[in-house]
Amino acid sequence: MSHRIYAMTFARIHAALLAKVERKGRNRAELDAVIGWLTGYDATGIAQAVEDGRDMGAFFASAPAPNPARMDVTGVVCGVRVENVEEPLMRDIRVLDKLVDELAKGRPLAKILRQQ
Repeated sequence: MSHRIYAMTFARIHAALLAKVERKGRNRAELDAVIGWLTGYDATGIAQAVEDGRDMGAFFASAPAPNPARMDVTGVVCGVRVENVEEPLMRDIRVLDKLVDELAKGRPLAKILRQQ
């Protein structure tokens, strides 16, 4: 099964996520920290992914070091329980959305990144 979001460019998604967090008083560095925690990309890698136009599937497939703790993220995003999503790419996309929601809601970055 292929979802439309898989073919969307990471640049488009990143721009939408950045606008969302900036509306709530957060910044790009915090967004990139969340993306980096999830995928292992550093700021340079994220900028490169934005520039080269890779789609979401390629973005996650080429992630340098997917965080194993991403599987522990739970909750509801867009009416879907993240922990119940079985397809790996869609789960990673939902986890990203969940973490960005937490950032936009003002949750401390250390808690979002599961740093006790």
